[in-house]
Amino acid sequence: MSKVYLTKFNSHSFSTNIPNKIKKLYGKVAMENGDNDLVAIKLHFGEKGNTTFIHPVYVRTIVDLLKESKYKPFLTDTNTLYTGSRTNSIDHITTAIENGFAFSVVNAPIIISDGINSKNFYDVEINKKHFDKVKIASDIENVRYMVVLSHFKGHGMGGFGGAVKNLAMGCASASGKMMQHSDAAPKVKEEKCIGCGLCVKECPVKAISLLDKKAIIDKETCYGCGECVTRCPVRAISNSWKTDNSTFLEKMVEFAYGAVKNKEKLVYINFLMNVTPLCDCVPWSGEKLVNDIGILASDDPIALDSACNDLVKESAGRDVFKELYPEIKSERLLEYGEEIGLGTRSYELLEI
Repeated sequence: MSKVYLTKFNSHSFSTNIPNKIKKLYGKVAMENGDNDLVAIKLHFGEKGNTTFIHPVYVRTIVDLLKESKYKPFLTDTNTLYTGSRTNSIDHITTAIENGFAFSVVNAPIIISDGINSKNFYDVEINKKHFDKVKIASDIENVRYMVVLSHFKGHGMGGFGGAVKNLAMGCASASGKMMQHSDAAPKVKEEKCIGCGLCVKECPVKAISLLDKKAIIDKETCYGCGECVTRCPVRAISNSWKTDNSTFLEKMVEFAYGAVKNKEKLVYINFLMNVTPLCDCVPWSGEKLVNDIGILASDDPIALDSACNDLVKESAGRDVFKELYPEIKSERLLEYGEEIGLGTRSYELLEI
């Protein structure tokens, strides 16, 4: 059984404001003092137009704590598979700065770990069911320590996204992301399509066209990144899985396993606030599914995501992610993570 620590959003004085709560929370899972060791702070900088990503001031709190413990932290993510404001390192860093992650705010540099065009990665050997090797971004693989900051919310292909999704997609090169998405094949519901052309504009491989004001997907060109699914304003596009959806989730878990396999120490912190239907990859912010709950920390990503999922269900009084994405078996992500040794679903929740 793993320990998961929770601090709720019930601030009423300076000593209980969120930065001070983060300090207390981090103290429960903190790494021992370093020796000028490099440490990656893995997070999502948010797409341009999105505002529900983790607040830079909260990230600054973690940076300062690491520096006090004699570490050299840097903020990092990898470039996106789809066309957007983070598809190469130049645009990605620019977007991060525009979203508030300037050095003057966060006190740490930004390094996009897979290089300018997502060509920098290592093949990390894992020898699991789907992959013998997974493609992990070079600058993430090159460090021994990592703090994983994740915004827990809904996800159009995983049901929900937390620490495991942050590791899996967020630590993979573009080619690694393609490996994970290979079992998804979007389909168009013609009766719902309004012919707006947004999916045509956003498709990174030009696999979508309009015919008689309806979207048409070329299945030979499409590699299943899912961008059209999240960008469609009327939900006219959905994923049709080439195999069971569980295969996609298991592939994500294997990439997450590869991302942490060679690490000496990891800390995981999930922000259970602004729980929106979709990932921060979309250039807007959806309506909250539940009220803000709190911030959780653990050294076990499976236990942490399990606790977050349970708390969302408890707060809503129902499984809101299952209602949104009934075809997605998100629980398989947690089950398989436990099966391959990434963590355990059994946890003890300790409020601080």
